[in-house]
Amino acid sequence: MTVRIGMIGPGGMGRAHIDRIHSVIAGGRVVAVSDINADNAQAVADSIGAKAFATSEELIESPDVDAVMICTLGPAHEADVIACIEAGKLVFCEKPLAPTASACLNIMAAEQKAGRKLVTVGFMRRFDASYREMKKTLDDGEIGEALMVHCAHRNPTVPDSYTWDMAINDTAIHEIDTMRWLLGEEFVSARVDKPKKTSKQFGQLQDPLVLVLSTTSGVRVDDEVFVNCQYGYDIRCELVAELGTVSLGDQEKVVRADVTGRHNHIVRDHNERFGAAFVTEVQEWITAAAHGQHSGSTSWDGYAAACVCDAGVKALTDDGVVPVEMIDKPALYS
Repeated sequence: MTVRIGMIGPGGMGRAHIDRIHSVIAGGRVVAVSDINADNAQAVADSIGAKAFATSEELIESPDVDAVMICTLGPAHEADVIACIEAGKLVFCEKPLAPTASACLNIMAAEQKAGRKLVTVGFMRRFDASYREMKKTLDDGEIGEALMVHCAHRNPTVPDSYTWDMAINDTAIHEIDTMRWLLGEEFVSARVDKPKKTSKQFGQLQDPLVLVLSTTSGVRVDDEVFVNCQYGYDIRCELVAELGTVSLGDQEKVVRADVTGRHNHIVRDHNERFGAAFVTEVQEWITAAAHGQHSGSTSWDGYAAACVCDAGVKALTDDGVVPVEMIDKPALYS
């Protein structure tokens, strides 16, 4: 069976997913697109032999669409995800599930009413081979229990549209979800440390910053977020446990040595660094969708990350430790 996919928001991320689905991923085809920019929707549809829909609602309701991918901006997610749930269609929603925890609660309420998990959130780092090996090492008990994790998320630069809170709810959200998954625990508190600002940044940003989180068992996670580091897209993670450590390895394919020294390539963006993870993530979603099954992260994961982001954004403006407030996990997600 070929899963007929409707793409809402074929921008940069949406087009990257279309390219993967049509070139290296098996079992799926994007047959419908919609976009707030009708000209873009038509252009993308024409390029892949798909149908352009005037609205996302029409795309979701189409009997020719089996499953839906949502790659629009976060504020547009809630209504479309709920529409997919009410239509009984599996939906892959790029992060964030929604910009606020309250919006995520609305999505979970719709999903619980439907009585089945239909929503997958695009937290692709769970599918990265390096992170998966790190988790296996921890889960196997080879180095004892986790005590601390040191993370860094560095971008060469960000656009003018990048707002002051996005360091938490658009950038650090990746580490927030990955650490929840890696450690198997929820976060209970957040703090933001504010080092000296780089001169290579926009005035509205605290750049860099360090988000400090604590889990239910007391594991401390610190995440350096530096979105105007200039030199490349640099993702780092070191897990410190009772009997040893495990870290992400360097991502270079080769190291060159010459009279000027040793050199390796530094990736420039998330598609280059996590390209294989994106492929694995979407392949697993399509394979499961072909059998009417859910795969990957859940609406609960999107909600939990949003709760931590809410606390982190508050900590960015308030000094001190901010508690993470969450509801008890509903039975559907247990």
